[in-house]
Amino acid sequence: MFLWQYLTLLLLVHVQICKALPDERCAEFTDLDLGQAIIGTRLEVRFLVYTRLNGSCGTLVSQSDLSNHPRFNLSRPTTFVIHGYRPNGSPPIWVSNARKLLLARNDINVVIVDWNHGAANVNYFKAVENTRKAADYITAFIEKMQKHGASLSSIHMIGASLGAHISGFIGASLKGSIGRITALDPAGPQFTGTPPEDRLDSTDAQFVDVLHTDIDVLGFRKPLGHIDFYVNGGLDQPGCPKTIFSGESYFTCDHERAVLLYLDSVNGMCVSRAFPCSSYKDFLDGNCLKCDQFGAAGCPVVGYDVTEWKDVLLRLGQTTAFFTTNAKSPFCTSAYTVDMMLANEDVDWGYITVKLYGNGEEAVATIVSNKSAKSNTETKLFAQFDKDIQSVEEVSLKFFTWNIFKLKYKFSVLQIRLTHLQSKERPLCLYDILLQENKEFTFSPVLC
Repeated sequence: MFLWQYLTLLLLVHVQICKALPDERCAEFTDLDLGQAIIGTRLEVRFLVYTRLNGSCGTLVSQSDLSNHPRFNLSRPTTFVIHGYRPNGSPPIWVSNARKLLLARNDINVVIVDWNHGAANVNYFKAVENTRKAADYITAFIEKMQKHGASLSSIHMIGASLGAHISGFIGASLKGSIGRITALDPAGPQFTGTPPEDRLDSTDAQFVDVLHTDIDVLGFRKPLGHIDFYVNGGLDQPGCPKTIFSGESYFTCDHERAVLLYLDSVNGMCVSRAFPCSSYKDFLDGNCLKCDQFGAAGCPVVGYDVTEWKDVLLRLGQTTAFFTTNAKSPFCTSAYTVDMMLANEDVDWGYITVKLYGNGEEAVATIVSNKSAKSNTETKLFAQFDKDIQSVEEVSLKFFTWNIFKLKYKFSVLQIRLTHLQSKERPLCLYDILLQENKEFTFSPVLC
């Protein structure tokens, strides 16, 4: 009899403990199918909260849960991740990686905003219409957070495509008091040509940074933030399909590249620097390689850590910056100037392949230039290598000109100087060599 009473008591205690604990089932992002997207979905906004205590198991949180939720600590900074248009209803595959990387960087609350019911619709115009309504839901959630002690200045919104404009609507509703909005290739269709109140704008947060990767099709062309990064000019991204026969990726690859680049910056393993400039052409011609306005910090880095340049950027006003990338992760490149002085008469450059060797590694850069090299005059070229070689032991050069029908050129080079733009090491030099077009020449440089 005693044993039975004892077991009954244990069962009652277990039931009371279970009632006291929150539901431990993991909340999953809404997974819809193409059929539902064709029919159309009514807007529903869900908030999936992750912290370092439940990094792999999302908790579904509502406004009523905020005052007593054991894991959603409102004294910590909070980052909202907001996806974009979902024409086939499937969850965006990148949000899981975003959550993991953000939590690895900082002890924060990560809120994945699931508005797939509303974004999943083959009718893009209906999804655009739902952005305003989704923003209202999220704004109400944040206002409730604020009532329970959250600081608006510690909130970071990361919005992709339509999610970028949703972030802007939220920020405008909260009078620009949100700490930061990061816009990943903000959507262009239905937003291009609209006034600031109908799209993302730099007044929507204390700091707005924007990555542009598809300005000619799905993205927004003009600057929208305090700093706007134009990746590879904001147009065709390396590694993306060039023909329609590649299927869906032909239309989406450039647009989605902004997300992948940003996540590359969050993990901190690959840092890209961008160069403020008035045009992509001027950037490629090497006319915008100084960043004196930023002092000892140098040119701003792209992505997660750009806030280190926040104060200067706010003082400078709107800044447009350019950089190039590799075709796949790690996307960051290594920037050099290549200064050359020829003894030849004027020569029209075509393109030059430069390779750096060191520590068993090889880095490659192809310089395409329409510049004319004048005799006994230094010509500055800009090279971005696919990786950074810490200790360069050898350099190879290969020249091609736009001249197709004439005899191959021979270049009498008085000096070549390679200067790493992010390193304080002395430049590398070579003097008095003869190069023949379309023939690779390898040499061991010396410190200038």
